[in-house]
Amino acid sequence: MNMYRIIKRFFDILLSITGIIVLSPLLVLLSIVIKLDSKGPILFKQKRVGINKSYFMIYKFRTMQLETPNDLPTHLLGNPDMFITRIGSFLRKTSLDELPQLFNIFLGQMSIIGPRPALWNQYDLIAARDKVNANSIRPGLTGWAQINGRDEIPIEVKAVYDGYYIENVGLFFDIKIFIKTILNVLNSEGVKEGSNNDTDR
Repeated sequence: MNMYRIIKRFFDILLSITGIIVLSPLLVLLSIVIKLDSKGPILFKQKRVGINKSYFMIYKFRTMQLETPNDLPTHLLGNPDMFITRIGSFLRKTSLDELPQLFNIFLGQMSIIGPRPALWNQYDLIAARDKVNANSIRPGLTGWAQINGRDEIPIEVKAVYDGYYIENVGLFFDIKIFIKTILNVLNSEGVKEGSNNDTDR
């Protein structure tokens, strides 16, 4: 496990740098579109729980209006669709809003594969992950829970999936999750607004 963490970090750096360089034209294009589409910053920053329950600021492309309540899970917004921008709906369905997290990965705050980072005030999720030791590794851009339901599964079930990942973490398992994530994104599987997905704007 300790040796694989070193290997995993090496691949995180390599893949994040490659992704930033290769996708730079798309990152610039999306930044321009977001700025033209609605008022507000291009990036959305939010306090999240990292490795060993440390805190960091996650980066996303902004997909919601400025008046959206901050630090509130999307399912508690009542009618989240009224807050989502025109381009934001497309970004969320295609998961393109997550691309700025390549910088979080490069900085060592996240990994390509791992449990999705909880909001700082999602105490129920944090506590559930404590029971399965899922707060002991870097959170990921995607993970085992995400390819098994993503926004459609409750917190307790997510924690079980996160625990399973901790018990079985390894190169081939990470590759499996990575490939399945790409397939899910292409099919827009598991994306459901107003669910237990994290907040964004």
